[in-house]
Amino acid sequence: MRHFFRRDIPPLTRILLVESGSRHLFDTLIPKLYQIFGEETVIDLITCFAGSPVGFRGTVSRVTDYTKPESRAQLLSELKSRDYAAIGIICAAEPIMTKWKWWLAAKIPAKLFIVNENCDFFWADWGQWRLILHFILFRAGLTGAAAVPAIARMLFFPITFTYLLLYAGAVHLRRKIHESHLH
Repeated sequence: MRHFFRRDIPPLTRILLVESGSRHLFDTLIPKLYQIFGEETVIDLITCFAGSPVGFRGTVSRVTDYTKPESRAQLLSELKSRDYAAIGIICAAEPIMTKWKWWLAAKIPAKLFIVNENCDFFWADWGQWRLILHFILFRAGLTGAAAVPAIARMLFFPITFTYLLLYAGAVHLRRKIHESHLH
């Protein structure tokens, strides 16, 4: 994840997209990226789906072809050699390729951008820390009306857990005492 502490966006000649969400998102996103960054931008794709998104012209790599550690290392080496300027991952409410997207985001030396379920995206850099924080809180259910019950559950969890442990201990202790009086 290169350029986190820099707000500038490198010249986007090559982009790696990680299809970690529904295919229909990329059917919308890819034409949008060509429109924003130019038709000459090379876009490659890592996916778990068959086929390619609408309008896609780049190289497709499928995670099902890289199931062994050696093959994943080979894939990583190949992707690094392509010198991507940016890597885009979908962070929608779908758990598709979660480990792959974060592994690639950490390993590929490129500027990261996050895509939501509306095909809007933002750059993951220090200048966007408020947006990133809000995004994380929203995904965790800690914004809006859901925030109060979720925070209350988090705050009361240690108390509830301690109570349950003490109750279970007391029940087992009473049973042991009762059994020892019977013998």
